[in-house]
Amino acid sequence: MTHSVVVFAFDGVRLMDVSAPLEVFTTAARQTGAYTVRVCTPDGRDVTTSTGLRIGADVAAAGVDRADTLVVPGAADVDAFLRTPGPLGQVAALAGVSRRVAAVCTGAFALAAAGQLAGRRATTHWEYAAELARRFPEVAVTPDAIHVQDGPVLTSAGVTAGIDVCLAMVEQDLGPEEARRVARDLVVFLQRPGGQSQFSAASRTPPTRDPVVRPLLDGVVADPAADHSLRAMARRAGVSTRHLTRLFRDRTGTSPAGFVEGVRLEAARILLENGAGSPGRPRAVASAATRACAGPSPGTSG
Repeated sequence: MTHSVVVFAFDGVRLMDVSAPLEVFTTAARQTGAYTVRVCTPDGRDVTTSTGLRIGADVAAAGVDRADTLVVPGAADVDAFLRTPGPLGQVAALAGVSRRVAAVCTGAFALAAAGQLAGRRATTHWEYAAELARRFPEVAVTPDAIHVQDGPVLTSAGVTAGIDVCLAMVEQDLGPEEARRVARDLVVFLQRPGGQSQFSAASRTPPTRDPVVRPLLDGVVADPAADHSLRAMARRAGVSTRHLTRLFRDRTGTSPAGFVEGVRLEAARILLENGAGSPGRPRAVASAATRACAGPSPGTSG
């Protein structure tokens, strides 16, 4: 049997929150025939996204009597959306006839307002996580996750995380190999684990233009496995190890060792995730992941 997917679109919806789920499920459908994918709008008419692009409808909300998966994208203006009772009521009605429900980005607010997240763990775009927790204290908000599943309800972080959560659903439905095939077709990372941070180790570090520290940060990200011992880094920067440690703390809020180890762990994880499902590659990828962590750390004199 084909699995029916309904993506709910409305005026002011973020374009990529709609297009990302459509791309993932239709890409899977072309190969397997496993999905039928429809765009649902409040009244069956076209809607205008936050970019001004119009999206056509396949069905009105009232015309959906059953769905295996409902995807609720986010609104660019969350406050305005929450003040519009019609679409919120339609989300609640659609969720009531759906076996599984997923939100992309601020779509979590619609699910929370519809009572779908009460007593559940959920996430949303990092910029709105505190607001989601404030408005809906009955929701256990996980502010930094890529996506979260609690029972049949999934929520995801901002914009491109909609790809990750939909790949996770494809994996649940059709297995990891099909999810990997879709990811390769879309030229995206083989889906990031839901619990992964919304930010990379590099992006979590406060930006700095310090002429000593900035080149070192860029060098670690470019080649995590290189010699990044404290002595080697200080030598490259032309400063003492004590001065470099003090500069790192002042400019980034972390130590050289903390930054290097974070980047290396992240590099190793990405290598392992992207190679674990390829026949004949796991050993080579595991070796590469080991090499990503192999260089001397700033905590050693190296």
